[in-house]
Amino acid sequence: MNDAPQHPPTGGPTDPARSFGSVVEAYHRGRPSYPREAAAWLAGEDPATVLELGAGTGKLTAQLVALGHDVHATDPDEAMLAVLRRDLPDVRTSVAAAEELPLPDASVDVVVCAQAFHWFDLDRALPEIARVLKQGGRLAVVWNQRDERIPWVRRLGGLIGTQDQLREPAEPLVRSALFGFVEDATYRFWQTVDRQSIQQLVLSRSNVAVLDEEARAAKLAEVVAFYDDFGRGMDGMQLPYEARCFRTKVLDQKRPAAAPDHPEEPGEPDTSPDSGPGPARRAAPVDGPASEAPEAVEESVSDGTDTDMLLIDFR
Repeated sequence: MNDAPQHPPTGGPTDPARSFGSVVEAYHRGRPSYPREAAAWLAGEDPATVLELGAGTGKLTAQLVALGHDVHATDPDEAMLAVLRRDLPDVRTSVAAAEELPLPDASVDVVVCAQAFHWFDLDRALPEIARVLKQGGRLAVVWNQRDERIPWVRRLGGLIGTQDQLREPAEPLVRSALFGFVEDATYRFWQTVDRQSIQQLVLSRSNVAVLDEEARAAKLAEVVAFYDDFGRGMDGMQLPYEARCFRTKVLDQKRPAAAPDHPEEPGEPDTSPDSGPGPARRAAPVDGPASEAPEAVEESVSDGTDTDMLLIDFR
């Protein structure tokens, strides 16, 4: 079941946030999925009503559906959602931006966002997200990031683009007065890439998608040379990732109380539940050491115990 488009994209061809539709098939083939354990931590194990923002081609959507959630997938790019509908025809979709959601108040249990939260105008998006969440509902965000502690992965990152903008990805949630404590967890996994899929991965990057044809061809040539130097031919290359996950509950947004029929006598203390200062600001406690999170096996041919071997630059 697909909803009619609500908010068509307005960005130009050189707008990085709206560049993915032009490379949609490369994005779908080249980008990694998300560990099932990460999806369960984000949205919960029990079936829930889930609104996904920036769903793209459905990388996380497929995992949420497999967990039994009722998912409504949104994205501002019709071309991205077309691929999602092709692979997940039973998922409800809307062409919509996070800043203006086509849902009624208090209508979903969870709002999730994978790999897109940093594109939002958060001054507008966070109030919209809080509006559509039920009381006690959860906002959960996740980013897949290459593990660039490993030398050859760091070299690849230098070729295809850095991840510096995600150094403190949950900071806007910690500062927001709309949400409570921010928990986090990290799930490590591997993506197998070969000589073709590594080129798709590069083409799907927003900083590469906005280049002209000559510059894109030059970038691909650099990456192919890198793969030929470090790859394993037909066996491909095991690219290590960390799925960095964050979740927080919406705070109860109480409406102003009506004036009492019998005003209090002067000097009588106010003992109503709503009296007193608001909740104190909060830090972002972690959900436990990242090492306690289960190792994801999605797209993996390794059990994750031989990470140290990858610290060597094999040639």
